[in-house]
Order: sequence, then C-alpha cells, then structure tokens
Amino acid sequence: MRRMKYYLGIDNGGTTTKAAVFDSRGRQISSASEDTRSIYLRPGFVERDMEEMWEANCSVIRQAVARAGIAPSNIRAVSLCGHGKGLYLWGKDGGPVRNGIASTDNRAAEYTARWKRDGVEAAAFELNCQHIMTCQPIPLLAWLRDNEPGCLEKVRYIFSCKDYIRFRLTGEAYSERTDCSGNGLLNLHTGEFDERILDLFGLAGLQHALPPLRNATDICGAVTAQAAEKTGLCAGTPVAGGMFDIDACALSAAVSDDRHVCMVAGTWSINEFVADQPIVDGRVLMNSLFCIPGKYLIEESSATSAGNLAWYLRNMESCTQNVYTEANRLALSVGAGEFCPIFLPFIMASNVNPYAKGAFVGINANHTKGHIIRGIYEGIAFCHRWHYEKLRALMDRDPESIRLVGGVANSPVWIQIFADVMKRPVETSSVEETGAHGVAIAAAAAVGDYPDLEAALRGMTDLSAPVMPDPGNFEAYDKKYSLYKEIIERLDPVWDDIQALL
Repeated sequence: MRRMKYYLGIDNGGTTTKAAVFDSRGRQISSASEDTRSIYLRPGFVERDMEEMWEANCSVIRQAVARAGIAPSNIRAVSLCGHGKGLYLWGKDGGPVRNGIASTDNRAAEYTARWKRDGVEAAAFELNCQHIMTCQPIPLLAWLRDNEPGCLEKVRYIFSCKDYIRFRLTGEAYSERTDCSGNGLLNLHTGEFDERILDLFGLAGLQHALPPLRNATDICGAVTAQAAEKTGLCAGTPVAGGMFDIDACALSAAVSDDRHVCMVAGTWSINEFVADQPIVDGRVLMNSLFCIPGKYLIEESSATSAGNLAWYLRNMESCTQNVYTEANRLALSVGAGEFCPIFLPFIMASNVNPYAKGAFVGINANHTKGHIIRGIYEGIAFCHRWHYEKLRALMDRDPESIRLVGGVANSPVWIQIFADVMKRPVETSSVEETGAHGVAIAAAAAVGDYPDLEAALRGMTDLSAPVMPDPGNFEAYDKKYSLYKEIIERLDPVWDDIQALL
C-alpha cells in the first residue's frame, strides 16, 4: 500500500488567518483559524500589524499540524494564498516599514478617480489590462509618497499579503505572478514587471523593490530553522510560490475554463471565469494571469459580500456560538416573495460610487429580524448578480453552473438564494477551507506528486450535488433586483455629500 502524502495550505484572508492539512486525494484532514485583526485608523483606512499577522500564521500552522495527528516530517510541501490587493512593505532595516494595508482600504480613492479622468489608467490598461482599484498597490504607494514623506525610501521589498508570509517562512523574497498581475503591477502581455507602469503613476524608482517573479508551482525556498521553531514544521520543508486567493478558490471548485463561473463570497464578492485570452476592450474590471500556464482569470469583484453579514451580526446581534445557524433560521422564516428592506452591501467598499455606503431602504414597522437578515442575504446576492451579468455578457453561452465558495457556501438557505437570483445551478466544494485547499493542490504539483496543476485538480477535488434554481422565485427576485439597481442610481448624488462629513 502506498503511503499517503500530506500538504499544508495557508490562507490569509480578509477577515481570518487559516491553515489546513490535506492528503493527496484532496481530503481535508485538519484545520485551524484565527480572526485577523484590522486596525481602523479612520473611515476608509484599514491596516494590519505585520508582526501580529506573522504570529497568527505561526499559531494556525502549529494547530493544524497538531490536529492532523501526523508528524511534521510527513508534510511534503507548504503553499500559501492571501487576499489580493493591499500592500505590505518590508524595510531595509530588516523589519516592516509600517503597518500593512488591507484590501478593504479606500484611502486612495481620489487617486484612482483622477487617473480615470486624465487618461493615466487608460494608458496603463494597454499594459496591465486592468481598471485601477483604490486598494491596489499602485494608488496606495502614490498615497504614501504624498502623505508619509520618507516612507518609500525605507522600502526593501514590496509584497503582497501571501508573498510576505512566504518570505517569513523561507527568508527568500519573491513575487508571484498571479498576485502581481491582479495587483496591476505586471505587464499582462509579457508576464513580467514593466517600468512603464510605475512611471505612468509617478512611482519611478521603485522597480528595485519588486522581488523576482515566480510561478504558483515553483519552489520558492524552504522552511528556515527559525520559522520551524515558531511553526512546528520541519526545517527544510519545501514552500511553493502559491497564488492569489481567488485562483486558489477556483482550483478548489474545479474551475479551469469558461464552462463554469466561480463565485467567492467572503469579504469580497469575487466573480470569475477562466479563459484562453484576456478581455482587452475595457468591459471587464480585471484580467490576471491564472495559476495554470496559458490561462487568464477574468474577474469582476468588490469588497461587498458576506463580510457585510459578519459586520451586522458582530454589531447588531448578540454573538453566540450558533449565531450563523440562527441567522439562517431567521432568513428561512421569510419567503422569497416577501418584501425585505433592500440592502446595499457597501459597509466596507462599493462596486459603484467609491464613496457609496451601506444602507437599508424600505424598512417598515412590520419588518422583523428575519426580514433584515434575509434582506442582507438578498442584497449580497444582488451585488454578485451585478458583477455576474457583466461576465455573462463576455461569454458565448450560459455557464453550466455557478461554483460557490466562501462563507456563503456554508449556508443552505443562502445557496438557494444565489441559485434563484442567478437562475443557474449552484455547486460547492467538498472541503471547508477552499483557499488552503487550492494551494495544497499547487503544493502537490510543485513537488511532483502530480505531473501538473490540471492533473492535481482532477485528483484532489470533489463537488456537492448541484442546488437547482426554483423558477417560481425568478419573478420576485427580478423585481427586487431592478429595485436594488434603481435605488443605487437614485442615491448616487448623495455619497459625495456624506463623504464630506467624514
């Protein structure tokens, strides 16, 4: 009998730090997670303590390996993913330059607005094939240049979230292509850094701080003795490049072409499919390199998803161990045809006006907690549909299914809402920690236990039976969705006035 092989996946998400152990069939053996603390300096500013992040990673790694009941020496390889966008700066003095900046940060909104007006974004699009988002490294670096004098002179490395953690594990600094292409820093046509991109945004001279590029399945060093002591891993364990978390989730959901749309419903509303060519006519928010060579990830996204429910439950409801079970019960107590307050899921960010804020519209005295909770569920689904419709317009046919991952995938009532709102069957991954699962698949390919990523995907993924949409609910949701869009349009003039008060 062949000895089972094991892989450790690490996922630094928008709200949680996770680690999980998987076997060579893709079965989740163990997991551990810790909440990721965000530092809210003032409205629109969201940061993280980089040392605290590292310690959280060490903690969940130790827990996940211990719970797996295997010797650390049985871990064949480690790989990582993390939230895209954001900014993590390592200094010339051998420590963080400042706090990391999270992907929900909105401090640089004025920069992206100006670049759209003056044509700089359009010029950069010819190279990176992306519309610039306020939370990407480019506008954040520009903001630091103008608001924290001397900060950029201290920088040795510019990291994405997961590349920073891999650096702490191995002591070797690398950039990874899927992350960098999603960050707007890469020339998508060449797959390499391009000084012209930095020059366009007034950031010339920072090229030296971009570590060498590697691919998702490249071995990017090994666990150091120091990191081994802190994590419980064996020194010398290979560490693969890893990937953008949305690539990892797509892998976990067995999405590698345009037959399915992957929806990641966590902190961010990620909506994506995989194509053989980028969409370069400007109709899509973002093109990035997919982790499978020769493939592109076509993406519509915003930080407007299930994190809104977490905010509501944390601030408006008594948080008990079964708070999400109770939320599902309340949502299920209200029918699809009932009018719930229309919820705009813009607590952390928006996919319309960058200054748009969260809102409930249409609350009346007859509404209960169930109506509020179901309104949140529906509003988040509507935001995903807004992105999905933009993707569908780029596709030759309806996708066979929606492959749903993230917090929403843990709620049967929410899965049904998504199926009804999108009018497509919805499938979910068989594992709980999909980001960690996706990079474990990459780890298996990186050490040669599978010949390539596609083979590893076939051997290590399993999906649920599809949840079918209920045609009886289509008309009700179409009416609510039309109202959702109308409210957004009518409220657009007020957001600048609200922003001026903050």
